[in-house]
Amino acid sequence: MLSRTAENLFWIARYIERAETMARLLEVGARIALMPSAGHGYRSEWESILQASGTAEGFSAKYGDPVQRNIESYLFFDRDNPSSVVSCLERARENARIVRTALTSQVWDALNGAFQEMRRLERMPRSELEVTELTEWVNRQAALVRGAIDATLLRNDGYSFLNLGFALERADNTARLIDVKYFVLLPSVDFVGSGLDNYQWQTLLRALSAHRAFHWAYGGDITAAKIAHFLILNPQSPRSLVTAVTMAMEHLDALARGYQKSGPAQMRARALVGEIAETRVEEIFDEGLHEFLTRFIRDVGELSDMVQGMYLSGEAR
Repeated sequence: MLSRTAENLFWIARYIERAETMARLLEVGARIALMPSAGHGYRSEWESILQASGTAEGFSAKYGDPVQRNIESYLFFDRDNPSSVVSCLERARENARIVRTALTSQVWDALNGAFQEMRRLERMPRSELEVTELTEWVNRQAALVRGAIDATLLRNDGYSFLNLGFALERADNTARLIDVKYFVLLPSVDFVGSGLDNYQWQTLLRALSAHRAFHWAYGGDITAAKIAHFLILNPQSPRSLVTAVTMAMEHLDALARGYQKSGPAQMRARALVGEIAETRVEEIFDEGLHEFLTRFIRDVGELSDMVQGMYLSGEAR
């Protein structure tokens, strides 16, 4: 496969996953904002969303103070934000248009349909659009795209590049979603273990569509340690960090077999999977949740750079 085609496929998946994450972050902000302020951490739950998403600097330059309505617009509709839902869906569709012949009609229809529906949403008055409706719409469109990919594409190198994009972006984004907890509670630990703390953890589970799965896996009381284990270390959890990096490793190994050549990306992925698989949740809290997640995000970024260096040299983004 041409490296440019591989890069287009890789970024289709990353942009779809990133759009879904921005929607989930909006849902976290909306749910947590319903609770009384703890009086600690960032000035508002909405500012914590900007910090965790890595968009605080761009937002501040354009809007200044973190007002909820502006944040919602910036994360969903604003084309000045390269990570907004609109920007991501637009770029995913453009990448798909370029490699149209590498996709089935079902995958193209799912991507193009999401793009056309998004343009309709843009024309509607903002006052008629509820955050929960927008986030549910994005989650539904992302599920349609992934379903079309899984149901209709050959299990070849193109399929591996798509899923490698999904896996690396999900690893990074799930870590950022979990990190919202740090930004909300910073700098006090007085509320750890409180009703507010547990509510925020449950909110995170619901935003990740993992609330019921968590109860199936653990049952009993909801605790920070259980949820952190579920979202970071549990290989049965579909959005956990260990599941995401394992998926990345498996598709990198598939590419190595297909091209009969392995390299530093495969070695780094195996090392990352081994490290996180041997980690205990107590060690994560001893290190500090934010510090662990920051290190993990950096490691995933380095793995992404290795993938870029080994396989992708086009200019698609």
